[in-house]
Amino acid sequence: MSYLLTILEPRGQRGERTLEQGQQFYQRMVDFGAGLQQRGVLIAAEALRSESEGFRLAVRDGERRIVDGPFTEAREMIGGFFLVDVASRDEALAIAAACPAAEWATIEVRQTGTCYE
Repeated sequence: MSYLLTILEPRGQRGERTLEQGQQFYQRMVDFGAGLQQRGVLIAAEALRSESEGFRLAVRDGERRIVDGPFTEAREMIGGFFLVDVASRDEALAIAAACPAAEWATIEVRQTGTCYE
């Protein structure tokens, strides 16, 4: 079963870190991902740049609407993700609990599936 572990960071948190702290946190996440890769459960993982560089798009009645970040209504931003293939929900939760980002962010764990169930 595939699960997406989404890292939800408080907005502005990255700006409170020094460059060295940011690099240390990032390296911990890279090492964590390498461990998942070695276990054979990692499908994909990426860190995302700041929401201020993102944008949102919607198409309504044939018209595109684009909103540039940052998104002021959001209290958190998606900082990255891990997509894993594991045997159970408990295994996905155990991976989330072991993720270093759980110390400074919230990790949302969701099984992949159809959008109509």
